[in-house]
Amino acid sequence: MNCKNCHTELISNSDFCNICGGKVIRNRLTFKNLFEHISETFFNYDNKLLRTLNDLFIKPETVIEGYINGIRKRYVNPISYFGLALTFGGLYLLFLNKFYPEALDFSNFVMKGQEEFQKKNMSIAQEYQSILMMFYIPIYALIARITFIGLNKFNYTELLVVFMYWQAQMSIVSAIIIVLSAMFGITAGIMTMIFIPVMMLYCAYILKRLYQLSFWEIILRSLLFVVILGIFMLFFGILFAIAMYFDSDFRQLLENQKAVTEVIDLNRFRF
Repeated sequence: MNCKNCHTELISNSDFCNICGGKVIRNRLTFKNLFEHISETFFNYDNKLLRTLNDLFIKPETVIEGYINGIRKRYVNPISYFGLALTFGGLYLLFLNKFYPEALDFSNFVMKGQEEFQKKNMSIAQEYQSILMMFYIPIYALIARITFIGLNKFNYTELLVVFMYWQAQMSIVSAIIIVLSAMFGITAGIMTMIFIPVMMLYCAYILKRLYQLSFWEIILRSLLFVVILGIFMLFFGILFAIAMYFDSDFRQLLENQKAVTEVIDLNRFRF
């Protein structure tokens, strides 16, 4: 009998391949064993996915440092976990657009006359969500490298792993909670406003555990991180504004909004 994965010859009563670790399958595929496989993969507490999700909250340093130091069987690796987060992100947007489109209404969070501009921004954000998530990772890692200067515990590549796990964890959890909130009439805008400080606190929590810092040390480093992030965001915001300004559709949108604002101001003056 040979392993169906790597074709290594096995002992007749083997349950696993001693070369690739693949499980020996002797039965034909049925609904019963298919359901058992799915349950074992996704719902068993001892599986990698739930263990990774759980331990990233309880002991993130064990998951992240373990992977960096070569322990890579117990938890889901950061690339696979991040890929899963991208999948969750796409599915939750698809679900909301299909069944709860009102949950994606951010009109209450924009100024009067800026609705079309916000709608365009949201459309771009949804369309390029995966790219934006991947784009943020190297920026966060670079900022952390600057912020924690003098503490050379992790190099830039290792910090990419740190923020890949952080981003994936927050994306998976927020996608689940936003979908559940939409079912109770709570918009994604409200939940996003709640999640922004939560994400920042969770990031600080992970970095505190990884660098073994005191409370006041992580507070000071976190403030520096936020300041540097603000500078980065301002820089990229200016670049985005310049790029959008040279887009003809965007210029027309700005002109329309200017006209709407003038009408609103005129009516306000009359009354």
